[in-house]
Amino acid sequence: MKTLFVFILVVFVGSESWTQVREFDKLEMFYAQGHYKSVYRKASRLLDIPDYDYSQVPTFYRSLALFQLSQNEYWLIRSPKALEEAGQLFRQIKKSSDGKKILEAHVYEIAYLKADLISWAEDLKRRDKITEFENLQKVMDGLFDGIPDLENQGEIVDFKEVDLEDQKGDSYFKERQKIIDYAKKQIGTPYVWAGNSPTGFDCSGFTCYVMKEFGKEIPRRAIDQHQNSRKIKEKNVQKGDLIFFDNGSGISHVGMVVSEKGKPLVMIHASSSKGVIITELEKSDYWMKRLSGFGTFVY
Repeated sequence: MKTLFVFILVVFVGSESWTQVREFDKLEMFYAQGHYKSVYRKASRLLDIPDYDYSQVPTFYRSLALFQLSQNEYWLIRSPKALEEAGQLFRQIKKSSDGKKILEAHVYEIAYLKADLISWAEDLKRRDKITEFENLQKVMDGLFDGIPDLENQGEIVDFKEVDLEDQKGDSYFKERQKIIDYAKKQIGTPYVWAGNSPTGFDCSGFTCYVMKEFGKEIPRRAIDQHQNSRKIKEKNVQKGDLIFFDNGSGISHVGMVVSEKGKPLVMIHASSSKGVIITELEKSDYWMKRLSGFGTFVY
């Protein structure tokens, strides 16, 4: 009878790990909303409660929260081992059967995290924070093997432009078209950490290089391009304007608008996995969730 009871308990616990658990739902909800400190605290509390030892979900979200929080340099100063711990926890999850199922069920969250960490590494190298860059590279080495590059959602292989009739004779709009034509010549150029030449670009290196060709000296980093640009509303965005993205820790990516004013947003940008490509924003859940604003240097 005792053996039967133990068997039933094991079956119950095993099945319970894959049904709705309110506390796990909260972790997922808060993480999706970008409340990483809350996720970290809640996951840590659950790890101290034996009732939840049957699942790796709290470990998974503690790891993800640590990765996100570590991108804040002030938070990382207070918690210098956070990034290393995040990597260790994630590798621990990958080794367990329960953890593998969790990773499969949350592949999109992981893909987003992967892209965010790549953007962070890009910024560290560009700022000559070589020690921090190398530490991050060490933690990421092989960590996301097999995880898709969701930043390429919405990629357009053959983008057809249609010029508006009333723009053809206007030098202002002609300049914008020339900027886009020049930018499109760089399609296929590979992504290179801190790259700013046709041998390889990162996101802000690409926009900086294109604008320089037209006599516009703009800041090198995406966050500085955002701060120094003239801010514009989405309804007024035109070809040649810049579009900025925030991964939750500040401006992390920049692209250049190639679509007509009032049309669905399309940008050309240096993707970390494919190099310079054209992407239709509304077909990319990844970029739409991170869209932060628009700015221009074309007056």
